[in-house]
Amino acid sequence: VQLQASGGGLVQAGGSLRLSCAASGRTFSRYIMGWFRQAPGKEREFVAAISWNGSSTRFADSVKGRFTISRDNAKNMMYLQMNGLEPEDAAVYYCAAGTGWGSSADFGSWGQGTQVTVSS
Repeated sequence: VQLQASGGGLVQAGGSLRLSCAASGRTFSRYIMGWFRQAPGKEREFVAAISWNGSSTRFADSVKGRFTISRDNAKNMMYLQMNGLEPEDAAVYYCAAGTGWGSSADFGSWGQGTQVTVSS
């Protein structure tokens, strides 16, 4: 599956952004989908993931209560709604498709990333 993330931009602290991930191919609905992020000088970290049918979701502690993840299998799309953005959320955000929940190693397909900048 090929992935393309979009929707990043510059937002003030406390603001919101909605990231989108468009997938190509007919097998999108088979995958666990996830969002990861990487800030300058830091390792890539897990943000959120959603099961193949959307019934299960997981979030990093740092974004719980502020971010929501969703998917539309009919449109081959996944979304990350980010509310209450903080300067610490600034990073390049990547969408990924995988077969497990454990770690980034479970995700074999990655999009190109979209930049999120949060001004304080």
